[in-house]
Parts: sequence; C-alpha cells; structure tokens
Amino acid sequence: MATSIRLAPELSRRLDQLALKTGRTKAFYLREMIEGGIAEVEEYYLAAETLARVRKGQEKVHSAASVRKDLGLED
Repeated sequence: MATSIRLAPELSRRLDQLALKTGRTKAFYLREMIEGGIAEVEEYYLAAETLARVRKGQEKVHSAASVRKDLGLED
C-alpha cells in the first residue's frame, strides 16, 4: 500500500542523510520506524480511548477486591 507523509524539513534532511550514508532507501527506514513503534502507538491511543470511556461512564470497571473475590483469591 502506498502512503505519503509530509515531514518537517529537518526530519526529511536527517532521513536523506541516513539513507545516503548507509545505502538503504528512505522507505526502508520509514518501514523500520513504523514496525518498531506501532505497538507503542497502539497501546497509548487505545488506552487513552478506554480511559475516556471510563470517565464518561461508558466502560465497566471492577475493583481489585471484587476481582480477587470473584476469582476466589481472598485471604
């Protein structure tokens, strides 16, 4: 899938230099960065959406005590 992005001039220059110095393509490094960082971005934004639903009362929450009781882990 082809996708285009607009980079700030400084980032673009750095990416150009990295590709030039290493003989790899800019696309190679962009794929590496996306593959290496997508899990972190997913985790952050999905957690933020869940928190927003909790704050709006749209997400059910459970106390630690109730979870321990339900699992039979009470002392």
